[in-house]
Amino acid sequence: MRKIFHIPISTNRVYGLDILRAMAILFVVIGHGALLLPESFKAIHRWIVFDGVSIFFVLSGYLIGGILIRELSQHKATLALLGRFWIRRWFRTLPNYFLILGLLIILHLYYYPEVHLGEFKAYFVFLQNFNWGHPPYFPEAWSLSIEEWFYIFTPLLLFFALRIFKSPLKYSILGVAIFILVFSLFHRYFRFTQMEIQTQAEWAALFRKQVLTRLDSLMFGILAAWLHQYFPSYWKRSKKSLFAIGIGIFALTKILQQLNYISISGSYNSIFSFSVIALATALLLPYLSQVKSGSGWLYRSLSRISLISYSMYLINLSLVQGFVIRKINWSFLAGADGIAIGLQYLLFWLLTVGASILIYKYFEIPSTQLRDRFSVKKKTKN
Repeated sequence: MRKIFHIPISTNRVYGLDILRAMAILFVVIGHGALLLPESFKAIHRWIVFDGVSIFFVLSGYLIGGILIRELSQHKATLALLGRFWIRRWFRTLPNYFLILGLLIILHLYYYPEVHLGEFKAYFVFLQNFNWGHPPYFPEAWSLSIEEWFYIFTPLLLFFALRIFKSPLKYSILGVAIFILVFSLFHRYFRFTQMEIQTQAEWAALFRKQVLTRLDSLMFGILAAWLHQYFPSYWKRSKKSLFAIGIGIFALTKILQQLNYISISGSYNSIFSFSVIALATALLLPYLSQVKSGSGWLYRSLSRISLISYSMYLINLSLVQGFVIRKINWSFLAGADGIAIGLQYLLFWLLTVGASILIYKYFEIPSTQLRDRFSVKKKTKN
């Protein structure tokens, strides 16, 4: 049994980035798990939980930015190179996504006869929240849609900058990142001037969870990769001071938010808050990217959580909480509300982590290996 759930840790992983990824998914799952808890516990959660999805966005931008810079430094920008990049990203992200999407569609159609298959069609092309509110099914998918369009837009714009405008790679990367960043910022600004936000749900639907309003968060990761590549001495020299500033921004925004100095319907929350958190996350990267390894149980735990983070994100809310925890008849614990809540919360974590390990080992890894074999075949043919 232990071997079934055991996950080996590769020696070439960057432990600092594993820490950031693990913290991001823990923030997400803790936040979702709070839905099972009484209001008094939710208040505590709001103090300790940060925006894990924004952290994921910046980390993704940093890693993909580094890949694009390395690839385009060594190879000419061609359609074939674009195709290989997209294939590798899609083999990494789409199998898990469509596995869980398919399972959720089956469950929705079984439990809710009023739901129709056609209501899910936008999910298959990631148009469910392109420039409009996300539908109620599979709510976690809002961020995956943003990621997938990031994979499309950023390389395409780089391709045109390099091939059509003949701009050097250094300035192409910088120009594309700034262009998308400014576009999303002004898109939020114009939307804010035209709409009146009354509730947090409206704010989330109109500003937080749409593709065109959030692409700039990933651009802060791209800019971090650019700084790392072209100004490595500054990247290493300033890592501690930048890390301290990043932590300070996180702490300050959390305090102001919890003390109600930041209004849900205000301009800061709707226009600038995403950029501030993305900047704070990017400032952590110079230090964390230099933490190459670790030891002990904490190192092993965070690294393994990092490895299964994608699966944890996909299943924890809609699948585990929505179609397992909430479908169990807990009436046998009537009169023992505290025990029922504790068991629900414990089961939520056990199922999320346990199922994510199985998906990672027996589905995600084989899917990634298919990607690698496909790439080898393509190179051989060429």
